[in-house]
Amino acid sequence: MHLVRADLLVMLMQRTGDGRSVSVRELAEAAGCHPSKIDHLRNGRRQSATQAEAEAIARRLGVDLMVLWEHTGRTVEAAHEPAPIAAVPA
Repeated sequence: MHLVRADLLVMLMQRTGDGRSVSVRELAEAAGCHPSKIDHLRNGRRQSATQAEAEAIARRLGVDLMVLWEHTGRTVEAAHEPAPIAAVPA
């Protein structure tokens, strides 16, 4: 997952969905990652997280996943096209 805006993460950490602030350490604990990862996300040195980390961060901040994150790749496997039929000489 790709972080949409680092400044938005900082703002949401100052006032979460329940109105309280959350520290870097608390958010890292909720996401199951090292606090330095959260710090790097906050200051723009890092812009990606795993799906599970992104979901946990959004949940702890009290926002929908897509407020802070965008998918970096395909989330749904492309439909399989049937193989083309070879032309038969007449």
